[in-house]
Order: sequence, then C-alpha cells, then structure tokens
Amino acid sequence: MANYTVADIQALRERTGAGMLDVKKALDEAEGDVDKAVDVLRVKGLKGVSKREGRSASEGLVITHIAAGGAGQVGTLIEINSETDFVAKSGKFVTLAEAILKAVVDAGAADVDGALAAPVADGKTVKEFIDENAGVLGEKIVLRRMARVEAPVVVDYLHKTNKDLPAQVGVLVGSDDKASEVARDIAMHIAAYSPLYLSRDEVPADVVDNERRVAEETSRNEGKPEAALPKIIEGRMNGFFKENVLPEQAFAKDPKTTVGKVVAATGGEVVAFARFRVGA
Repeated sequence: MANYTVADIQALRERTGAGMLDVKKALDEAEGDVDKAVDVLRVKGLKGVSKREGRSASEGLVITHIAAGGAGQVGTLIEINSETDFVAKSGKFVTLAEAILKAVVDAGAADVDGALAAPVADGKTVKEFIDENAGVLGEKIVLRRMARVEAPVVVDYLHKTNKDLPAQVGVLVGSDDKASEVARDIAMHIAAYSPLYLSRDEVPADVVDNERRVAEETSRNEGKPEAALPKIIEGRMNGFFKENVLPEQAFAKDPKTTVGKVVAATGGEVVAFARFRVGA
C-alpha cells in the first residue's frame, strides 16, 4: 500500500479540487508522492474529457472585470461552471476563473467562441486551459457565457446566494456620468429583480405577439366581456412590461417609484446592463 496519510489526501483535494476516490487512486499510483499524484490526475483527466462531455455542469461562479476603454469603461462578466459546489468553492477553481477572465479581457473577446480561442500561457488557448484543469479537478468545466458592457461609466455587483460559495449572481450596468450616482443601486436591483430588457423596444416582436395571444386567450377563457377585452389585454401587456423591462420595474429600494424615475431624477440614463445567475 502506498505511503500517504489522511493529511496528504486532504492536501491534494484542496490543491486540485478532485474527488476523494480519484485522489486516493492517484496517490496509490504515485506511491504517495503528492506532486506526481497531481500529474496523474491531470493525465487521467485529459483522457476523460470526452467522457465528461455529456455530464451536467450547473454549479460554478460569476466574475467581473472593469477597465478604461471604448466609450469610457469596458466591463466583462463571465460565468464558469462546474459539476459540484465542492469544486466551485475550491481555490483551484477560483484561480482558474481569474486566469480565464484575464485572458478574455486581454484578448478583447466579444463572445464565448472568441473567449475560448483567447491565449492564456505557454501557447494554450482558454479551451485547452479549461480541458487541462478539468482533468485535474475531475469534473466537466464550462465557460458558459460572457458579456461585455461599454459605456462612459460601468459598475458591477456580485452577490452570494450562499455564504460558503463564490458569487452566484453577477451584474454589469453601463450609464452616462449623471446616472452613475445611482448605477450601483440599479445593479443591486437588477440582481434581485432580474429584468430582461432595457426598454420596450428591445422586447422581440415574437415575444410581444405571444404574450398578447396568451393575454387574449386567458381573458376569453375567464369569460371576460368581448367589449372589455382590448382594455384587459392592454392591462395584462403592461403588467408583462412592468415585470420584465428595467425602467418600468418597481425600484427595489423604494417600490413606490420605478427604476426609470430614479434614473430620470439624475438627468442621466442607463445605456446597457447584463445579468448572469449561475446555472439559470
């Protein structure tokens, strides 16, 4: 039997984020040498990349970066997924996410395909870097999505839904200088209320048509008078917009007013936002 201790097992788990059984097997194969065991996990993990493809990765974290550039500032938001929260909260996974974010920002990537092709180090792309680290961690790791927000001012907000895990909700808000005074409050509101659109004009026509159809069918099924249908349908459509369009939502810090009125009071405007919730 290989010469290693419980402390060695724990140390290797913390170092790699790999599962207990995988760690024990690696230590056995490496005859108790922790550094060799890391290599064993990496090699075996890379061989198992294809086997992990069909597995679900719904845990993970969101992480942001803001820097000068473009119209003033550029914000980048990425979501990195793992299979378990054990890996998601490991130092190895957090470090991996930070390295990926830096590569994405340095490359100026605008979408996931561009992000995966971005160089990391030693000639590796982000995709290759993820596959290599997935081998060590023993789980499927995915760069699920990314967003860029460019505006005179960009602010971010990261929210933990569980104090023991990294941030699970991430928001970027882009505004002009005047609205920047309320931008962080707006970002916190977006984290809580998850709006989908910046204005009614952004709602796709097919979504509007479908909501109107549902509103009409619902009203008819409820036996509403024919003459009253147009007004009832418009009321329900307004309800849809108030729920999903950012400026029309009741403001989280003061539900008696709306986000739009809060922004308008500054004389400025919010020009863009992005919101990710891990796994959603």
